Amino acid sequence: MQIANDRDSDLLNVKHLENLENESIFILREVAATASLPVLLFSGGKDSVVLLKLAEKAFRPMKFPFSLLHIDTGHNFDEVISFRDRKVDSLKENLIVRKVEDSINKGSVLIKNPEDSRNSAQSVTLLESIEEFKFDALIGGARRDEEKARAKERIFSFRDDFGQWNPKSQRPELWDLYNTHVFKGEHMRVFPISNWTELDIWQYITKEDLELPSIYFAHKRKVMDRNGLLVPETKFTPAFQNEEIKEKSVRFRTVGDITCTCPVESTALTSKEILLETAIAQISERGATRLDDQTNEASMERRKKEGYF
Repeated sequence: MQIANDRDSDLLNVKHLENLENESIFILREVAATASLPVLLFSGGKDSVVLLKLAEKAFRPMKFPFSLLHIDTGHNFDEVISFRDRKVDSLKENLIVRKVEDSINKGSVLIKNPEDSRNSAQSVTLLESIEEFKFDALIGGARRDEEKARAKERIFSFRDDFGQWNPKSQRPELWDLYNTHVFKGEHMRVFPISNWTELDIWQYITKEDLELPSIYFAHKRKVMDRNGLLVPETKFTPAFQNEEIKEKSVRFRTVGDITCTCPVESTALTSKEILLETAIAQISERGATRLDDQTNEASMERRKKEGYF
């Protein structure tokens, strides 16, 4: 019992979490102080839930100095969208939803087949939203440990007036000093949890007892084993001909467009149990769960240069 308690204590390194929390709160307040019209991206995923908690600590009891924004692909898990709406309602904050479907209808996004992934198409809808509202700072939950391209990001990541990112022309960030100046049409993508890891996120969720969508925890789901990933059987991801469907106990490490988001086998029913699984995981969450990261054609860096978050 003592060994288990010591292990839990090590996994909940409170001082480490306090340092990360303080840095993130500082960044959020810096955005509020320097941006004319910031917005925080909230999808209902675990990283954006942590961002909301940090925003509460940074600005409560006042309302947030920014609205929330979700770019809805139309291929989201119902559990996540229901949670998103419940969470926003409980906070009494303003949520702006812009849909990829609307971009498709007006011809700015072209989709060959209705069931095709809309994940990369979010870039167009996001850039249209920036133009519509004139946002000059977009706060998001990307972390440097997720993927190689995201590891190249600064905390305040400059985007030109086309919404594009050039990894070779990022601004230096020394001693917590950030150059936040942008001209008309330009904007910043701001990542307050850049220095967090997946393990840090679950430590914080456990410490703060944060509510999450149910699909983050173990549940029974019909899946297909496809190229080493477990693809959930849905109307957007049907089984191939003669493909075997199995019911397994799974959970999602990350959530996104159904067409490219896969669960992993798990029996973890609580955040503490997930924390223990995360501590010994050998593959990154995107490497283990994202179909769209499996080919160079769909590389994150290419998408980010085109405006993807």
